[in-house]
Amino acid sequence: GSLVTLSCLSRRVVCRVVSYADLADSGQDNGTSKVSWVTQLESNYGFYIGLGLAVFSSLLIGSSVILKKKGLLRLVEKGGTRAGDGGHGYLKDWLWWAGLLT
Repeated sequence: GSLVTLSCLSRRVVCRVVSYADLADSGQDNGTSKVSWVTQLESNYGFYIGLGLAVFSSLLIGSSVILKKKGLLRLVEKGGTRAGDGGHGYLKDWLWWAGLLT
């Protein structure tokens, strides 16, 4: 028989078709004949979507750390009190806020 792959949001099942029966003749329709576009997209491109989201989030997190660090280094160059020493001058720096919001 043929193999059919069924996908849900949490599981993927492979079924073996033993015989063919027409749904119109049998009078039974359990609602599995319609496949939503989300299920088709997940089954076809799920890996690539997940990989893209992982890379994109890594870039955002990395740029956030870099921007905040650059903002803190600019504060030290201007002669401000370091954040570790109780200074709050970094709150006035737009580069630090850009890193925070990234």
